[in-house]
Amino acid sequence: MNPIAQWFGERLTKYLGRERPGSYTATPADLHELQACLQPGDVLLVEGSTRISTAIKYLTQSTWSHAALYVGGALGHHNSAGQALCFVEADLAEGVRAVPLSQFAGLNVRVCRPVGLTADDLRRVTGYAIERIGHHYDLRNVVDLVRYLLPTPPVPVRYRRRLLALGSGDPTRAICSTLIAQAFQSVRYPIMPTVEERPSNDPACPACVQEILHVRHHSLFVPRDFDVSPYFDVVKPSVAAGFDYRALVWHDGPATPVSA
Repeated sequence: MNPIAQWFGERLTKYLGRERPGSYTATPADLHELQACLQPGDVLLVEGSTRISTAIKYLTQSTWSHAALYVGGALGHHNSAGQALCFVEADLAEGVRAVPLSQFAGLNVRVCRPVGLTADDLRRVTGYAIERIGHHYDLRNVVDLVRYLLPTPPVPVRYRRRLLALGSGDPTRAICSTLIAQAFQSVRYPIMPTVEERPSNDPACPACVQEILHVRHHSLFVPRDFDVSPYFDVVKPSVAAGFDYRALVWHDGPATPVSA
């Protein structure tokens, strides 16, 4: 590989992965409530605050810029602080890695849960992700990173998903939803398949149609697909913990001004 391209790619990766101060669209999740409601196979969507997150949220017209797969205690490993490594994610700089729940402290998140996944297929999904820990992206196609320098490129909506998947270089796979989509597709679990309607072969029902699902290429998946998929439940930790509106403490003074 060209040393200059490697050098430029590494520095560009660090620049795009740098945190930026900003406001989130919702209150960050309580980690204790989040931990209590998580189940292996859950997809955690994250509203990131890095430079590349801004571009991803714009291009996907979504709150979510990152996704991680919860594998529970399947790894059996802990970090230096004694925290269980229970998520697998694809990081732009470090590739596929295992991280603890604390990685998402202070961030707005959403839990998306596959419905009806068998225990055997669940093990295969989490195992698929775990087996790829340590995979790194070689940054050969620097163009895949350069396009994120402009947070809001003037691209028509219908082409934005394609923009995320341009090129053949591995940096495209840093869009974490690619890894998770491949894990679910390995057991033929649907996320956002293309549906084709064909005439039914049933002679007793000539007017009936049959739906045929076509697998979408994994490079075209984005974090929001797990949120809008009809095959994933959205689990809200505060509700799962036994939310009681009567226990809330309200301020009895004037309403807070919008500008505050």
